[in-house]
Amino acid sequence: MPQAEDRCAPPTPATVPGRACGSCTLCCRLPDIVLFDKPANAWCTHCIEHKGCSIYAARPSVCRDFLCLWMTDAALGADWDPSRSHMMIYRQGPQMTVLVDPDNADIWLQDPYHAQLQAWAAEGAPAGNYVIVFQQDDVFKI
Repeated sequence: MPQAEDRCAPPTPATVPGRACGSCTLCCRLPDIVLFDKPANAWCTHCIEHKGCSIYAARPSVCRDFLCLWMTDAALGADWDPSRSHMMIYRQGPQMTVLVDPDNADIWLQDPYHAQLQAWAAEGAPAGNYVIVFQQDDVFKI
């Protein structure tokens, strides 16, 4: 699974107006965060579930610089809000990475999600882009 450092690249994109993390804390659970010795799908020790980071003001740049794709891409509708979709999405070069909440492991196989993931993979394929889904210990390339 990608490490948190791998998913952060300056500059941080602008947030879509009207969007906020709210009570979503999936970025504190789903990715590996080497800095905190936190494996994928485990809660960061600094996270207060559904509330946020207990060290928010002093959080490291690996956390400070990251925004999921729902926060930065206005084309993603309300269905892709991580609190609703139970998935966190971000881009890494040609790869769109999808981390699925293990408490809702099969949600990415349901529509509208699965159909959209397939569409993104098909649209990106001519340019060498692809979609990778991390579902618990399994990895799928679409």
